[in-house]
Amino acid sequence: MFNQEMITMAWRALIANKFRTLCSMLGIIIGVSTVIAVVSIGTGAKQKIEEQYRNLSVTSFIVFPSRGTSNSKLSLEDLSYVLNSSQYIGQGNASISGNTNVSNGKENQSTTLLGVTDNFFDITNLDIEYGIGFTPEDINDRTRKVMLGSNLATELFETAEASLGQMIKVSNRQFEVIGVLEENGASTWGTSYDDTIYAPFSTAEKNILGSNSRIRLVFLAKEVRQMEQAEAEITKLLRSAHKLRDSQEDDFRVIDPGSIVASATESSNTLSFLLVSVASIVLIVSGIGIMNVMFVTVAERTKEIGILKAIGAKQKDILTQFLLESVILSVSGGIIGIILGLGIVPLLKEYGAIMNYNGIFLGFGFSVLVGIIFGFYPALKASKLDPVDALRSE
Repeated sequence: MFNQEMITMAWRALIANKFRTLCSMLGIIIGVSTVIAVVSIGTGAKQKIEEQYRNLSVTSFIVFPSRGTSNSKLSLEDLSYVLNSSQYIGQGNASISGNTNVSNGKENQSTTLLGVTDNFFDITNLDIEYGIGFTPEDINDRTRKVMLGSNLATELFETAEASLGQMIKVSNRQFEVIGVLEENGASTWGTSYDDTIYAPFSTAEKNILGSNSRIRLVFLAKEVRQMEQAEAEITKLLRSAHKLRDSQEDDFRVIDPGSIVASATESSNTLSFLLVSVASIVLIVSGIGIMNVMFVTVAERTKEIGILKAIGAKQKDILTQFLLESVILSVSGGIIGIILGLGIVPLLKEYGAIMNYNGIFLGFGFSVLVGIIFGFYPALKASKLDPVDALRSE
């Protein structure tokens, strides 16, 4: 359809009016780069949501103290009470969290400490790479043993394996490192598992964190189809354990991570769709601009069209020539927009943006489509000009 001569003629026609061509491409450039940036931000948001809860089972429930509750009543006793009294809950664990200082004698840094029960690593699907985990005796007897996330272990020692058996200071108390977790990448309490230090629940609660700790209970329903009954049962049992009257509000929150992920993902998708729609409107407006420019180009080159028809050019040749100019205009703008978008995404990494090549295909494809759609009518009009009338024009 297109030959080298046509492409050369179209390109020369465009660069003959550089400023007009640049202004026509500007909307395409902005639209394509915006689509790439928006899709990348949306991808990063989805991944962050998934990472936050990916280590929890689809049958899990998380129980937090209610917002505004100064003295939470949640405790290990609540965990035991629910597990022993429930017909829908199969497993559960407890953890407490707080900030602490960790030192290997040379380096001192602040990190998050998790006090955990002995089945914490099983329920959260965290695997031990080196060493061993906590025993029930460690959990109950306040032993001064800790485990390290993979990143924290390599920051404190030359290698993760070298940390085993070493003594470190946690809140100025000596603790022995008994294990290192495999690199995971997910996070909880707003901190990566890989950057966290782990201690037995009783040790963290009584010897390290004290009143500055935040407690969390996790329960697993026996079956997915029993999720609704399990959640109602957790609420009922905890209200009973806390001796709350019917008129009193819950002093805890029961959260279904699966629902959170689904809701947050839906919100992220909706926001991304709206932003991509805005960028698409920019592309459409730029397409209208291209159409106007092509109309002006046809008016300016009416005599040229008449000459081409007089020497034997067919209607389809004129149509193809002017349509090609519109497509080159939009494709060039799309390519520049891609380059700009690829430069913008790294700058947005601190906001969670992750490059998604679907954004490139979406933006570039839409820009080409705009060039074809909005360039077709001016090209058709040019092809239908009467050669006699065209030659008479000044």
